[in-house]
Amino acid sequence: MLNKHSVVADVLAEHNELIPVLNRFGIRLGVGDKSVGDLCREHRLNPDFILTVLNVYLDETYIPDASLSLFDAESIASYFRHTVDNYIHELVPNIEKHLNAFIALSGSESKELGMLQTLFLKFKQKMTDYLSDIDNYDDDFPDDLLHDLKNILIKHISQDYNQNLSYAVIFSIHSFEKDLAVHNRLRDKVLLPKLNELNSSGIRQLQNAITDENAVRQNGNGHRLTSRETEILLLIVQGLLNKEIAEKLNISHNTVLTHRKNIIAKTGIKTVSGLTFYCLRNGLISM
Repeated sequence: MLNKHSVVADVLAEHNELIPVLNRFGIRLGVGDKSVGDLCREHRLNPDFILTVLNVYLDETYIPDASLSLFDAESIASYFRHTVDNYIHELVPNIEKHLNAFIALSGSESKELGMLQTLFLKFKQKMTDYLSDIDNYDDDFPDDLLHDLKNILIKHISQDYNQNLSYAVIFSIHSFEKDLAVHNRLRDKVLLPKLNELNSSGIRQLQNAITDENAVRQNGNGHRLTSRETEILLLIVQGLLNKEIAEKLNISHNTVLTHRKNIIAKTGIKTVSGLTFYCLRNGLISM
């Protein structure tokens, strides 16, 4: 079991799968000789929660009942939300990148490879639908199509195709499968027991925090716009005045001003033309 004195570099050297887990807490590579406790103090994180998550990852028999009282439900919500962001913006695109390279260099006109790509796109859509459904947060992640894709590559793909790139696809799928399995274990051993402590109002707040009602959007500089800030940003680039935005969204003029200040602070951009370019660059609008 890891503890507050465990040296993070040693842990990551032995368990590479924990690297993306720590990334979800804002801890990046370059950890030096710091311990778990050191990094938690540096990033203002609850070490009991971090250790619970890491130990659940490392040991499927680990039961964290004794540590559940040492952190709140919002910590779990934040971790689940960052995990969802990681799946959507990193792990699934990583598989797609390797699969597209495999298909491009192995024969993009192949009907067999086209079927593989179709299978992946079905998985991608199914996963996206799951993540956007607030009522399914307590179900297993849908990985059946992902499992089929890996087995087809292992058992049924033509041996004439690029073998090295097929390995890359398989390994990226395998890593994602392992992460999904542990994520489901975290749900069963940490999230659901914590939900049992909440009333119906608290459960709804936690659900909203996990899903996209309180989701944030990552921009190219590493800052985050909330969904409301993004909504107001799009109205700004459409040319609406503060008063018009307030009336359209049924919020106060001062609230609009506050959001505009936050948008400027996070993007570093003050002009409408500059914000329009920002939206184009980040895919918020198209020409």
